[in-house]
Amino acid sequence: MKINFKVALNIKLKYEPLSMKSMKNSHPRNLEKTVTTKENPARVFIGLTNPKNPINVGSVMRAAGNYGVEQVLYTGTRYAKAAKYAGKINNTDTNNVAKKIPLTQTENFDDLANTLEDFPSSTKIICVDLIEGAIPLPHFEHPEHALYIFGPEDNTISQEVIDNADAVVYVPTVGCMNLAASVNVLLYDRLAKASRSKNEVAPDNELIRKSRDKNNRIKVQ
Repeated sequence: MKINFKVALNIKLKYEPLSMKSMKNSHPRNLEKTVTTKENPARVFIGLTNPKNPINVGSVMRAAGNYGVEQVLYTGTRYAKAAKYAGKINNTDTNNVAKKIPLTQTENFDDLANTLEDFPSSTKIICVDLIEGAIPLPHFEHPEHALYIFGPEDNTISQEVIDNADAVVYVPTVGCMNLAASVNVLLYDRLAKASRSKNEVAPDNELIRKSRDKNNRIKVQ
């Protein structure tokens, strides 16, 4: 089955988030948020388009562990070939997240219906790269369930995947960031906006103690 959805998004140049509801009329798929409950937790997936650098992929895996990503998918063969020769000296997944979160090779992201077969039915496809006409990340409101697809280090996401996406987002930096940095920024933006919507302002000391380095015992007096 071939999906042929067209992204047609008009960026609003004012300082407020572009909500999923505001994009609903410009895209055939329903982009409204689903309700997150204990029975229906938010689920996040990362898709890497033909990555080539094991250092980047390792850093992406570490970010996946930091931000609660459920699975990382990648296409192409460059990463697997390079990883054979990278060795542990270039391992940036120092938390060994790959033992907990699946890093799965898939043929491509063109057949998104097949890619999403095991994902929640309300999962939205969000492409992230410097694409003309994309939404600036500060103005983007994240869906509850999302597959974020990133371009490779030396190219970009295919036109077919862009056309099939629910939204296309870019990080408005001067010059481009590397792959791992882009994934970190995207996931932090999602976390920050979720925390803000829940009005979470008090420090979570239990989380801090659980997450910090064993040599870090400093407190704010």
